[in-house]
Amino acid sequence: MSGTDAQQAQDVQAGRVTPPRPTPPRPVSPADLSFALPPTFETVEQERRHRKERLTAALRLFGRFGFEEGVAGHITARDPELTDHFWVNPFGMSFKHITVDDLILVNHEGQVVEGRFHVNQAAFAIHSQIHAARPDVVAAAHSHSVHGRAISALGIRLEPITQDVCPFYEDHELFDDYAGVVLDAEEGRRIAETLGPRKALILRNHGLLTVGQSVDAAAWWFITMERSCQVQLLAQAAGELKPISPENARLTREQLGNDTVAWINYKPLYDVISRSEPDLFGADGPMTP
Repeated sequence: MSGTDAQQAQDVQAGRVTPPRPTPPRPVSPADLSFALPPTFETVEQERRHRKERLTAALRLFGRFGFEEGVAGHITARDPELTDHFWVNPFGMSFKHITVDDLILVNHEGQVVEGRFHVNQAAFAIHSQIHAARPDVVAAAHSHSVHGRAISALGIRLEPITQDVCPFYEDHELFDDYAGVVLDAEEGRRIAETLGPRKALILRNHGLLTVGQSVDAAAWWFITMERSCQVQLLAQAAGELKPISPENARLTREQLGNDTVAWINYKPLYDVISRSEPDLFGADGPMTP
């Protein structure tokens, strides 16, 4: 170090001069930043495989989150080509063990047309009617999660008490009846009619049901709805609720309540389960992006 440099260093340390400001790094161009959005497909086979992979991953997540209760619970994904058929988890198999190879394809009469296992008749009775009534729906999720059942036992809707529940504000309904296990199409039609154009339904004394334009969206709405049920129960037990105003609840719903936002929110969960449990993809492994 030269004498001049040493003197400058001493002056900086002593506070007699301001150190030179380093040149800041150049911002990265937005075009060079990665941001995932729902994919598109060149063939129906690619889209079918994609839906089956996402369906299996969602079932694994439901198992990890404890949404199973015996053989109850199911998620369906409409086939992209045979649009009156849907893929669903087989009856009697744990969510935690399902692979893509285990999924079954069910037709509009409840018959298994592809796969090795039986279909849950309640899954057919409910989901077939929802898929028939809602051509915009790709996937529907229903299970007997703990906090969803607790809210359903109260026969109430979710209140807009947090930002995360606002996507359901004026966009979920209560099926205010219980008539036993849903095994017939007429009961399924009543459930579909009550759901109407909304994204979610609380089935009194039963559980939760959500739908979406992708498997990812339907799964995310179920997961965040279950958590919202938990938050509401905790808040009600602790004291008086302080709801968000209707205008701000609607604003937040418009900001966060669409299926693209749901897909984005769900992606980190999909990444976790697909990396930690790669056997879910079955014998062929994951589809090449």
